[in-house]
Amino acid sequence: MYRHIEYYPGDPILSLVETFKNDPRPEKVNLSIGIYFDDEGKMPVLESVRRAETARAATPAPSPYLPMEGLDAYRSAVQHLLFGKDNPALAQGRIVTVQTLGGSGALKVGADFLHRWFPEVRAYVSDPTWDNHRGIFEGAGFEVGTYPYYDPAAGVKFDEMTAFFNTLPEHSVLILHPCCHNPTGADMSEQQWDEVLHIIKTRKLIPFMDIAYQGFGGDLDSDAYAVRKAVEMELPLFVSNSFSKNLSLYGERVGGLSVVCPNKEEADLVFGQLKFTVRRIYSSPPAHGAYIAADVMSSPELYALWQNEVYMMRDRIRAMRQKLYGVLTDRIPDRDFTYFIKQRGMFSYTGLSVEQVRRLRDEFAVYLLDSGRMCVAGLNASNIAYVARAFAEVLK
Repeated sequence: MYRHIEYYPGDPILSLVETFKNDPRPEKVNLSIGIYFDDEGKMPVLESVRRAETARAATPAPSPYLPMEGLDAYRSAVQHLLFGKDNPALAQGRIVTVQTLGGSGALKVGADFLHRWFPEVRAYVSDPTWDNHRGIFEGAGFEVGTYPYYDPAAGVKFDEMTAFFNTLPEHSVLILHPCCHNPTGADMSEQQWDEVLHIIKTRKLIPFMDIAYQGFGGDLDSDAYAVRKAVEMELPLFVSNSFSKNLSLYGERVGGLSVVCPNKEEADLVFGQLKFTVRRIYSSPPAHGAYIAADVMSSPELYALWQNEVYMMRDRIRAMRQKLYGVLTDRIPDRDFTYFIKQRGMFSYTGLSVEQVRRLRDEFAVYLLDSGRMCVAGLNASNIAYVARAFAEVLK
């Protein structure tokens, strides 16, 4: 009955995790999957989260279904974090937000919505991008193209990218990374964002910003620069966000989709159709993670604690970048490794070839993706020297 079904070889990232688990070598290091690990190589439970969970557990309550759009307190907290509490668009009722199953769920809901109401347009992802961006939008029915983005020397192919944007028909959907670009770590400057957003406005394109690492680049506010500037320019903006990384709530699947509309009347129409889209996929989002995230962001004390914890994670990643840069520069002084410290966030495009990546895996038990993408958050004080020496060996 099922012999006609195509074989699925597995997700390249998750499949590599299984290979890593089965590797018996004690020195093995996993730099493939996008998870933040602390300096002891453990996934942290943030103190802000622990306090919120302890307080909630002290007063047990029933757990009814949340409404289709999710928990009100959570949705409000998401809006304040992304757009700023005093953003006029919030007071005008122009921004609608639904709670989703992580950032992936937000992308799925947004892609389904857009394809239903703009069925003829194409979507475009950066070259390269997170692999599932293409998969989610193709799964929604989009024809997905790519736009120029990464330049190993300059960081961003800005001139090529903007020239390409100027050729696109109106309502083309652009999947953009407001900060900590995945997989390259190469971000645009605020001035470059201003120019890109001006083109989007002039060409009447639809920006879809996926922000999964807010706080890991500059800070919680500056990382949302592109989001807030787009609202200021009254663009028809979609924003998917996630708290997997910056609240370390991976398995709770805590995300959100926000849509910025021209006025409240259109926002009400969009909100209704977003709820209908949710109803046809999973009906209701999970409750526990939303309660915890809302409690953390709604309490001044817990918010301040969480903010400090996010910046500690950010600074540890920066320190690992600096250490790797220093060791490689000492060992291979005729090569420029400044890209390691210019890139931001959890990921780095190392410049390693497929052959070099596989040599790292086979000879040194250091696991990266074949693209050369490395999760810098997998480095720590115990393994950084070993990884740096392994990199130097394959790069010589």
